[in-house]
Amino acid sequence: MSERQDHWQGVYSTKGEEEVSWFEESPAYSLGLLDAAGLGQEHALVDIGGGASRLVDALVARGQAWVSVLDLSQAALDIARARLPEAKNVGWIAADVTQWEPDRPYDFWHDRAALHFLTETDDQARYARAIDRALVAGGVAVIGTFAPDGPEKCSGLPVVRHDGESLSALLGDRFSLIGHARHEHVTPWGSVQKFQFSTFRKRQNAA
Repeated sequence: MSERQDHWQGVYSTKGEEEVSWFEESPAYSLGLLDAAGLGQEHALVDIGGGASRLVDALVARGQAWVSVLDLSQAALDIARARLPEAKNVGWIAADVTQWEPDRPYDFWHDRAALHFLTETDDQARYARAIDRALVAGGVAVIGTFAPDGPEKCSGLPVVRHDGESLSALLGDRFSLIGHARHEHVTPWGSVQKFQFSTFRKRQNAA
């Protein structure tokens, strides 16, 4: 187990769902961005760092054709999986996104608060390659990170804060920025974290 995996396995093995700062009762903001970008019931989506997030619950309830949830922590995936014991068309992937080789194509990529933990340029480049491998031409990536004026650390770890411009540079010219917005997330204990969400489309000629 890598140091990263060990950290997140420890977090989800010792804390309840609502005891982490990123907990959301409802994934309404992410769903709104995905819908605005054209998410349809027929599409396949991968949720990066989804862990115990309730986005998968909402997508299953809507009849999504396929959802994969990828997370470093098997314990986090087990929490979500226990909520959805009868769910069909869901894949649970315990993996490091920087080492992941997608085994199917996806129409949508969603990441709320995973990328900003990748502080090394090599890991960021591997993340960008994973998006490119996973998404079909014309596919969409919705990426949420701490904003430039957001927290500098989370869960005791340093983060890299981003905006649309820095993410565009990271993903390269095979992706075009089609939208960006700031969002204030309120933690379970009432503090405010400033996020930046950016939406990208993989260029049609980037097949």
